[in-house]
Amino acid sequence: MYPELIPVKEALNIIEDLKTKPKKEKITLEDANSRVLAQKVTVLIDVPPFDRAAMDGYAVIADDTKEASKSKPVYLDVVGEIGAGSIYQSVLKSGEALRIATGAPMPKGSDAVVMHEHVELSENKIKINSSLKFQKDVSFQGEDLKRGEVILKADQLLGPHHVALIASAGHKTVEVFKKPKIGIITTGSELVEPSKDLKPGKIINSNRYALKCLIEDTMAVPYLINCPDNIGTLLKELKDAVGRYDAVITTGGTAISKGDLVIDAVNSLGEVLIHGVSAKPGKPVGFGVVNKKPVFMLSGYPVAAAVQYDAFVRSYILKMQNIQKEFPLTEYVAGNDIRSSKEKHNIIRADLKEDKGIVYPIRTKAGINKSIVLSNCYIIAEEGVGEIKKGDKCKVLKYSSLKVC
Repeated sequence: MYPELIPVKEALNIIEDLKTKPKKEKITLEDANSRVLAQKVTVLIDVPPFDRAAMDGYAVIADDTKEASKSKPVYLDVVGEIGAGSIYQSVLKSGEALRIATGAPMPKGSDAVVMHEHVELSENKIKINSSLKFQKDVSFQGEDLKRGEVILKADQLLGPHHVALIASAGHKTVEVFKKPKIGIITTGSELVEPSKDLKPGKIINSNRYALKCLIEDTMAVPYLINCPDNIGTLLKELKDAVGRYDAVITTGGTAISKGDLVIDAVNSLGEVLIHGVSAKPGKPVGFGVVNKKPVFMLSGYPVAAAVQYDAFVRSYILKMQNIQKEFPLTEYVAGNDIRSSKEKHNIIRADLKEDKGIVYPIRTKAGINKSIVLSNCYIIAEEGVGEIKKGDKCKVLKYSSLKVC
């Protein structure tokens, strides 16, 4: 039997009260994409580290061109050539030009670049028909990044461009919050690996794959464990999991049909804080603590387990990485009547037609797995809302908004 069902908000508060301090680690930049910074990033070198050409062309002294015009062109001697990664050893003198590639260091004495297409080259001389401004097409030392400048702060979720910026600032490694290790124990003697030849009474363990992907989607690292409906084996696996991992998720064994095996196991090793929430689907969800580690106990039904994960687990695992993410609700018009219980927090799979501003509930039984694929959002009808009529506004949580990156 379930104890008295508690409201969803109360359940979330209980879960939130178990604080975890995110761990840190130093990693190479090759592994930094989609990680969360645990440090501020300070620039170690000026970028660019020297004045350089911003265009392909010729490095010149701008003052040499001040009288240049179509009727009175200026001619300069081309004294050499320099590419990116090379240095011109001499000082450029008045009347001289140096052919230069984009990114190459400006030679001493020069202060402007004239583009290739704006000159005529003949017998090692260039003809210039218009004057150049001082520092024309020159990229200055430190104009992108200044040494000592703070360019990124802790808690930044890193993407490709952030990683490139950190590299440009002179860093090879960076400190990030560690990805939590999550043990996933799927319980059930009836569960087997995918096959077209199932023995009587056996069911494919799709929860194993769904939860693995959901954990990875939340940027954590999953570890998979299968366990039969045996209290001794379950106790051993659970004790081992809380010793190895930062959090544990179980599926099955929370309802009276199997004697609450998981609930009993958690109670034996630690404390059950939640068993039964006023949510649909989600009533059999549980939460406990063993060895100071959180244990989330989800339904054995794959659809219900996925919904419970989004409602009760996802945010917690993100916070273990110092990711504080809000999941916004948006109002849309109901395309059909929506059945929801006024006494419960209803999470209804639905198909949102965003271009029309209309959302349609997916009408299937609770255990129909394909309803997840047919839907792209949840309709959230909180306690007290009750039935929603066609044409009424309702709150929608898009699956896309659950993504971190």
